[in-house]
Amino acid sequence: MDKVAQGKARWAARAAQSPCADDRQFITVSGTPIQPLYTPLDIQDLDFEKDIGFPGSFPFTRGVRDTMYRGKLWTMRQFAGLGSAKQTNERFHYLLAHGQTGLSVAFDLPTLMGYDSDHPRSKGEVGRCGVAVDSLQDMEVIFSGIPLDRISTSMTINAPASILLAMYIAVAEKQGIPSWKLTGTIQNDILKEYIAQKEWIYPPAPSMRLITDTMAFCAQHVPKWNTISISGYHIREAGSTAVQELAFTLADGFAYVEAGIAAGLDVDVFAPRLSFFFNAHLDLFEEVAKYRAARRLWARYMRDKYGAKKPESWLLRFHTQTAGCSLTAQQPENNIIRTAYEALAGVLGGTQSLHTNSMDETYALPTEHAVKIALRTQQILAYEIGVANTIDPLAGSYFVEALTDQMEKGAEAYFAEIEKRGGVLKCIEQGYFQREIAEAAYRYQRQIENQERIVVGVNRFTEEGDTGTIPILEIDPAVEHEQCVALKRLRSERDNDKVQRALADLRRVAEGTENTVPAILECVRVYATEGEIVDVLRSVFGEYQEPVLL
Repeated sequence: MDKVAQGKARWAARAAQSPCADDRQFITVSGTPIQPLYTPLDIQDLDFEKDIGFPGSFPFTRGVRDTMYRGKLWTMRQFAGLGSAKQTNERFHYLLAHGQTGLSVAFDLPTLMGYDSDHPRSKGEVGRCGVAVDSLQDMEVIFSGIPLDRISTSMTINAPASILLAMYIAVAEKQGIPSWKLTGTIQNDILKEYIAQKEWIYPPAPSMRLITDTMAFCAQHVPKWNTISISGYHIREAGSTAVQELAFTLADGFAYVEAGIAAGLDVDVFAPRLSFFFNAHLDLFEEVAKYRAARRLWARYMRDKYGAKKPESWLLRFHTQTAGCSLTAQQPENNIIRTAYEALAGVLGGTQSLHTNSMDETYALPTEHAVKIALRTQQILAYEIGVANTIDPLAGSYFVEALTDQMEKGAEAYFAEIEKRGGVLKCIEQGYFQREIAEAAYRYQRQIENQERIVVGVNRFTEEGDTGTIPILEIDPAVEHEQCVALKRLRSERDNDKVQRALADLRRVAEGTENTVPAILECVRVYATEGEIVDVLRSVFGEYQEPVLL
């Protein structure tokens, strides 16, 4: 190391005399200073066995599987859902026909908030940002012609997650498929809703009960299902740094583990079905370091703090979505290139599943043409450029290993601060996470406005008269009317005595301590609507009101 240090000193002296010396500030997207050169001096404290190791072995820095992409490529899972159930079913078949390997359902805002399509608060939002789902009837149409025992499905749903999972199980029953064969994920991450996304219904305590109920039910009846996708994506989209995304997401994960243990569950029963969802932003190396640090941190905490004994409980498996917030309305074709680099970061970081954004998503839901280009981006990554040929190819890079270590230390500092403040729920109540994210978002925006950070087509290399001339998808307003007509017909044709008995039983369960999922499943089977089920739970649990944050 002495020779390296001497050599670096000589290089630094020469570099300082260079007439090409640049006085720009070199930092990551998150603001971490970057040295001009990294050497063995920057990783001399790393222990290969303890900090890096082998793929499929603790601490899993290099990946969760022994063979990674040489054994199985990541799942190509384009997030889709638009308009009516029939339109979404057609989009799913289109994507599967073009090589997509998993499904991912986007729901509209009323479904996310627990309102039926004919509720006054749903007006103007039905089918706009995803598919409208009011009852089992809609889910039957969405998955028509799709055998649920041969495809894995991710559903981006949080406050009403157990209701939508129940609908999925009921659709499988109608296809003759037992629940133990189902594979997929519900997002079900309510903590990040309070922190960043803001789509909640109930207060935190009953929300956490619904989650632990789902964990317990799935452990017994849907053992291959991921019960929570602990999500940093929305935290990043709200403006956090990469370190904040890493730290707040894992802190939420630890809170779910503690809630499960407090509910009397064996950590090794539910922990293997926890998964994660991260953002892939623009800074290639920072993102790769984030994923590697996340695996290492999770493994250590699960084994050493929470006493998990099964290696499966130590694994951090994650889905990645490229950064929607990095896309621009100006020169929208540039978004194809941004997305390709972000997807590369996800793959170099060892993701198990990937969504690539479409170039038109700053305007609306993607057209078929735009989403096909986004899917082709993943296929080119997988099959043409060799990135999947070896595992964790950036391991051993002085820069990447140093940055991974730096990310880990930054997250540890946040964990200490969160614990000092009384834990995740206390931090939410105090607005701690929200303020940290808002301050980071403000700094980032100022950098763009001051041209300290270049965004091509926005603050540099702009074109006069640029109006973004790509085709944009429009949702027909008739979708809302047709959805309301179908809902009215459903209520008149179903057995309403059975519906009322099922809802009354759900109320009894919610007021007590039994697991809520079986009662929700029975409501779904008799075609109670999502809004009716949520109304029962809302009347028992109450509705969350965010405190004023300054």
